[in-house]
Amino acid sequence: MRRYNGRCILKQKVMRPDLLTLASSLAAREERFALVTVVRREPPSSARVGDVAVVTETGEYYGWVGGGCTRSTVLREARRAIADGEPRLLSLSPEPEKGRRAGVVALPMTCDSGGTVEIYVEPVLPVARLVLFGSSPAVRVLARLGHTMGYRVAVVDADADKAAFPDAERVLQSIAPDALPRGAHVLVATMGESDLDAIEAALAQSPAYLGVIASTKRFALLRDALLARGLAGEALDRIAAPAGLDIGARTPEEIALSIMAQIVEWRRRAAEPASRISASAAAPREATDPVCGMSVTIAGARHTAEVNEIKYYFCCSGCRDQFLSEPARYPAAKAHRS
Repeated sequence: MRRYNGRCILKQKVMRPDLLTLASSLAAREERFALVTVVRREPPSSARVGDVAVVTETGEYYGWVGGGCTRSTVLREARRAIADGEPRLLSLSPEPEKGRRAGVVALPMTCDSGGTVEIYVEPVLPVARLVLFGSSPAVRVLARLGHTMGYRVAVVDADADKAAFPDAERVLQSIAPDALPRGAHVLVATMGESDLDAIEAALAQSPAYLGVIASTKRFALLRDALLARGLAGEALDRIAAPAGLDIGARTPEEIALSIMAQIVEWRRRAAEPASRISASAAAPREATDPVCGMSVTIAGARHTAEVNEIKYYFCCSGCRDQFLSEPARYPAAKAHRS
């Protein structure tokens, strides 16, 4: 136990080594999460510089970065960071307006202990994947280019030679459809050898991008064959064929460049609406604490009370106790009606 202003507060239950192990495990499983670290505090805040928490995409919260009254705020902001991929610096203060400055998200500190705490939220996202079917000269250049840009590259081709793809993480003769990473960026350049199987396998894993090196005429034949296999026309309409931006590419290097540029274009184009959708999903409905006015995320809320068939949500046990001592003082309008 630690004591602040005459009150006992539990120490962080999960110590930093355990959090690092947890973060390493989440990263190895390619799960999205955020590392949350206290970087500055002013007394009498219960947090300490260096206190750390891990927040998962689904809202699980491990560690300690301050009292229970800050938990809902940190959880909400961490999930927003995971959704949009952008880090942020939070400043929780009793008078947030006075602490506003560029690059800082100013938020109210509702803990009874008061004080100010600044918390850095860093999203940790899986590295983008690039899966290349084929081993043509353009594919070899694209493997190097993708690796240079930070993608994890896998090459799949029956005749693939590891020596020809020194920058690829994996070089496989074949791959089971369910072994393809979901959300990968996929290029099919098998030149008729196994186009249909590769395209079908890629579509089953919801690729972020699927391009096919094929002429318009040849892809029309492929499309008919895929429709005959039962694939949806909508899914086939999202395939980039011929793959790559129309920059007049002729050499393998130019073709690889045009394809990589198209992948970047698709990623950036999808990022904005996707982040808005994800942010909405990552920030579940909120209720207002009737005592302090703080926003409380309903999903996973720890402190609740039901009075006259109306459910109330609180940022901490102190607000809940204060409410229950005299609920008539607080407006039902601030409750969330189930």
